[in-house]
Amino acid sequence: MTTHADKKQIRLLLVDDHPIVRFGLSALLGMQEDFAVVAAASSGREALDILRQKTIDIVLVDLRMPGFSGIDTLEQIRTQAPRVQAIVLSSFEFDEEIYAAVKAGARGYLLKESPPEEIMSAIRSVFAGRQAFPERIAKRLSESRMTAGLSAREREVLELVAKGLTNKEVANTLQISQFTVRNHLNHITEKLEASDRTEAIFIAIHTGLITLH
Repeated sequence: MTTHADKKQIRLLLVDDHPIVRFGLSALLGMQEDFAVVAAASSGREALDILRQKTIDIVLVDLRMPGFSGIDTLEQIRTQAPRVQAIVLSSFEFDEEIYAAVKAGARGYLLKESPPEEIMSAIRSVFAGRQAFPERIAKRLSESRMTAGLSAREREVLELVAKGLTNKEVANTLQISQFTVRNHLNHITEKLEASDRTEAIFIAIHTGLITLH
């Protein structure tokens, strides 16, 4: 029987190639009244098939899966089901993987060994529209080694563009030419591997490269 409370449940999809991880997470999260584990997938491709058939709010995804990786999965989720939010649950915490995950659309990044309360809190935070990065990871995302090679001036230009300024307005603000602004933006999109300035802004905001006040 469906109750009024059921309608408020956060619908979850678990994606991990290890059966014991899927079983453990399903058991843990299924005990929470505000969670509904809709499905568990053993691969990214299986997860995408499930997303085509079922309504999901949050996907918990492992990064290191054979064949179709977690990063591939995140990128496809962002394209195929943009309203679905993703949280990475990984056994590893390397800068390159964190950056790649956030660039691909992850709204949170936690280790599998994280306390259950931290995992559940992250799910609720992301469902509420916030990010869920432990302080140590959030700090690393904002540190200089996570700048993807952007110079201080390039970050300044991107921050102004993200605030809605045109190339001409950016040029006037920084006292440089529009040609220089355009060159900076071209370099930025190349370094962030973005298709255009809009995607570059998205990546920069979600990786902490720029901050909008």
